Amino acid sequence: MANGSRQAAWEFFGSELKRRREDAGFTQVELGARVFVSGGYVGQFEQAIRKPQLDVAQRIDALLGSDGFFERMWHKLIDDKRYAGYFAAVVELERTATKIAEFAPALVPGLLQTAGYARAVTLAANPFAADEYVEEKVTARLERAHVLGDATRPMYWVVLHESVLRIPVGGAVTMAGQLDHIVGLVRERRAAVQVISYAAGAHALMTGDLRLMDFEDAPPTAYTETSFSGTLVDDPAVVKRAQHAYDLLRAVALSPEASLALIEAAAEEFRRCAPTT
Repeated sequence: MANGSRQAAWEFFGSELKRRREDAGFTQVELGARVFVSGGYVGQFEQAIRKPQLDVAQRIDALLGSDGFFERMWHKLIDDKRYAGYFAAVVELERTATKIAEFAPALVPGLLQTAGYARAVTLAANPFAADEYVEEKVTARLERAHVLGDATRPMYWVVLHESVLRIPVGGAVTMAGQLDHIVGLVRERRAAVQVISYAAGAHALMTGDLRLMDFEDAPPTAYTETSFSGTLVDDPAVVKRAQHAYDLLRAVALSPEASLALIEAAAEEFRRCAPTT
């Protein structure tokens, strides 16, 4: 679905929500209290500024007696089958974010991945998958990176642990290409990248990855993920704690200049290890 058509569909979602809410006699605050979001969020849903999570759409259906209407619209607009269900809403938010900040402890983030790296990661998790499945996942991941090439691209800040630079995903040639790709994005000023070196020791996000997203007309969100699930959070208090942790993380990371030098050195090491033909 093209972006214009998608936005028009979200505007229809919002107008239907407003109509059915008013028919049921609820204010935005009253509806929000019953589906566990703020009245301000309901207003943002109705204006197509923010998209609800699936469980919120389901609770709206139950409260308004809309026979699954809002859940069906959610699946049509967000539930891209190329992504895990818990991640589809995050992909949607990436398209409207003004700033994305990520921490990756062991894996190059999807927005930075090359096809070779993405393919190696996909195969490692799905060793018996058909080629069509693997290539679909790789294509979907590369399509996400288009947001970094748009004229309205978000400010993208990434903190990588040094482990990300050292694990030979896909072999030496693939890793050299992947690290060169990151260097290219930095030099083109499409991404800012810092590295936490092994020498830094303990840091504020020892338990896993984190993604923060800011928006022009909506509150910020935080997203964390494990191997089999993800959590998208927009509770202001929790997001504020996540932002504080990210600030602490950047404080112990190498400077952007030193980080770039380390990434370039790691790429060169992989090139030296690559088999000769």
